[in-house]
Amino acid sequence: MKLAVVGGGSTYTPELIDGFARLRDTLPVGELVLIDPATERLELIGALARRIFARQGHPGRVTTTTDLGAGVEGADAVLLQLRIGGQAARLQDETWPLECGCVGQETTGAGGLAKALRTVPVVLDIAEQVRRANPDAWIIDFTNPVGIVTRALLQAGHKAVGLCNVAIGFQRKFAALLDLAPADIHLDHVGLNHLTWELGVRKGGPDGEDLLPRLLAEHGEAVAADLRLPRAVLDRLGVVPSYYLRYFYAHDAVVRELGHKPSRAAEVAAMEQELLALYADPALDEKPQLLAKRGGAFYSEAAVDLAAALLGDGGPGPAALQVVNTRNDGTLPFLPDDAVIEVQARVDRSGPVPLAVPRLDPLYDGLVAHVTAYEDLALDAAVRGGRERVFKALLAHPLVGQFDLAEGLTDRLLAHNKEHLAWA
Repeated sequence: MKLAVVGGGSTYTPELIDGFARLRDTLPVGELVLIDPATERLELIGALARRIFARQGHPGRVTTTTDLGAGVEGADAVLLQLRIGGQAARLQDETWPLECGCVGQETTGAGGLAKALRTVPVVLDIAEQVRRANPDAWIIDFTNPVGIVTRALLQAGHKAVGLCNVAIGFQRKFAALLDLAPADIHLDHVGLNHLTWELGVRKGGPDGEDLLPRLLAEHGEAVAADLRLPRAVLDRLGVVPSYYLRYFYAHDAVVRELGHKPSRAAEVAAMEQELLALYADPALDEKPQLLAKRGGAFYSEAAVDLAAALLGDGGPGPAALQVVNTRNDGTLPFLPDDAVIEVQARVDRSGPVPLAVPRLDPLYDGLVAHVTAYEDLALDAAVRGGRERVFKALLAHPLVGQFDLAEGLTDRLLAHNKEHLAWA
């Protein structure tokens, strides 16, 4: 089978390559194409990818190209991992919202909207080229904001599934705390991308014993520390929120904190320079330890599992269960069918079908509905442009929600993103 990675010149790509190499029995890749306009980085990553494959005895071929159409030709699946504007744009997303007293973050709040505006038109253009080259190819989107980008793809009629590493990260963490194999942990994972809660931690499968009460009783301090939330919050909620919920549950504290520390974008930019220097070493034939600090833990394994399920042989065995971003279609009855939710789904060659989920408490479904309304407006602004659409999306966001704030944030967003917005 042939896979293509758009954004293959990313410093994160060796993590993906390592997963393809280690899990070759799960996903037998014959050709892997790395696609990126950044020629120098692309060749550096491509050479390292070939060395990783060789070290682990993978028979597949790794090729590189700057030509998107040629790269996706004949691909069975295309993985999208883009960052329009690079770390420089991310630095802006994390900085200018703070001037208005709002969280500066690349996927949440005003910074997340800026990233969506830059990203959605580019992704839709890429998807059209994929459709022309191979209409049967699956598109696996890891590009943030995953929920909005995946919704854009699905509304345009593409065969697309969104993927995030939050759920697999929780699965691995909880398995270690409970002394179980990761495969024995099934999460009742419900919500939107970067706005989810673990309502249950089940042993063995969807109908298994719920270990969440035990997890919180025995390991609540460790879980809370990872989330950077007080233990009392978990005890009172009785669930495990995604660490992105900290931006909602402790917004003002986070704003104060971000105002007195280096941005994550600056940290990652410095790390990328170190990684590129390591990748240039012709003796390096494995992912370096430094890459673990880059983010996206376990993404490679989640990507392999998802691609394997989507490209499987269609035999009589059970469909794979995996947390994905896909159409709601009645799963959360208070949302429109075309909303994109992040839940457990059965995945096979025909795509993902969400499992039934427990009814959400109003404490959660109100926020989910609110953010879904924002995402509606954000996608409209990303597709059609216009200052007024940007303003309305910001006004609708629960982390903004005030007229003067939305006005100030709109001005700053447009000023910092003119080069990436054709209509601005």
